[in-house]
Amino acid sequence: MLKSRGLFNINTRIRENAEDLSTALHSHMLKVFAPDARKELRLFSAGEAAELLGISTSFLRKLHFDEKIADVQATAGGRRLYSAANLLEIRETLEKTAKTKGSYQRGRGPEDKVQVLSFLNFKGGSGKTTSAIHTAQRLALKGYRVLCVDIDPQASLTTLFGYTPEVDFIESGTIYDAIRYDDPVPFSQIVQKTFFTGIDLAPGGLLLQEFEHETPQALRTNIQPPFFARLATTLQEVEDDYDVILFDCPPQLGYLTMAALCASTGVFITIVPNMLDVASMSQFLQMSADLLDVVSDAGADMRFDFMRFLINRYEPNDGPQQQVVAFLRQLFAEEVMVAPMLKSTAISDAGLTQQTIYEVERSAFHRNTYDRAVDSLNLVNDEIETLLQQAWGR
Repeated sequence: MLKSRGLFNINTRIRENAEDLSTALHSHMLKVFAPDARKELRLFSAGEAAELLGISTSFLRKLHFDEKIADVQATAGGRRLYSAANLLEIRETLEKTAKTKGSYQRGRGPEDKVQVLSFLNFKGGSGKTTSAIHTAQRLALKGYRVLCVDIDPQASLTTLFGYTPEVDFIESGTIYDAIRYDDPVPFSQIVQKTFFTGIDLAPGGLLLQEFEHETPQALRTNIQPPFFARLATTLQEVEDDYDVILFDCPPQLGYLTMAALCASTGVFITIVPNMLDVASMSQFLQMSADLLDVVSDAGADMRFDFMRFLINRYEPNDGPQQQVVAFLRQLFAEEVMVAPMLKSTAISDAGLTQQTIYEVERSAFHRNTYDRAVDSLNLVNDEIETLLQQAWGR
């Protein structure tokens, strides 16, 4: 570095900053989690379990009293605590005696197609990853078989599942291995089980950037399948194992995002309600339409079950935000989701330990703050579940 003149080599400085930050993040994780430990999903109270199962707490107690379901872990005071595996077992028991098939196991049937959802926006910071992981976890807790596919080279979704992409998948193991043009591997080889019961992960990482760099050459040499069909094609190997597949897309309209869109059956465009973000979204929609026209002409299937705008980081008492939301609802009507995702310190604070609001204990926050965040997320994700059920004709 040329310190005497105040100049420095930017490549060297960036590398130093990257190494310092990586070391600091590793130190932070060691404080939060024990060395070599993987994340574990917490247990749920009887009230939480009953809400997820769609029954009353009194009925849940009666099931135990009648010995129709197995006993579960309890506190010293006798309060029952349920694991996600316990919830799946109880669902199976309830479904056997349900008057209506699918009352408790609401995943897709033999004739239903897998639902593939993309969360995207052209602008970073719009809450794509936060929305995707909370949706995945809520659906898994309600009994759906979920696969999360992280196609963002920044791999934030992968990190939230307890991995360190720059260490765990530095040379291989990401979704890139399954969609690369040179000797791709079977999709099943890169799928990881996660700590969250009901969710598998196809990890992301910096190697995904290679797909963006290699695609122009692949187009010139006509390598098949083309970029827009590679995700859809490789997913066919495992789609029978899941009810829902979720893509966390990068904040750019590149080849990866286009490939995810061409593999999807539904799309959620996250939007922070301010005019700068709306203006950015306008450009994103126009460019998306132009590019989708091109891949449609090349043979891609553009038929979707639904598209929704998801209002994110919404503050109900913010007058300008209310005006923007009203503007969007007037413009797009039912394509704007009824439930917005509220801005919450509980969600932000959970993120400090790389957790979601569904993972943290209620006692770790002010009760009203936590309940407000959970209620908001549940409304959003249950609305998404309704869209899935409607797509399956229910």
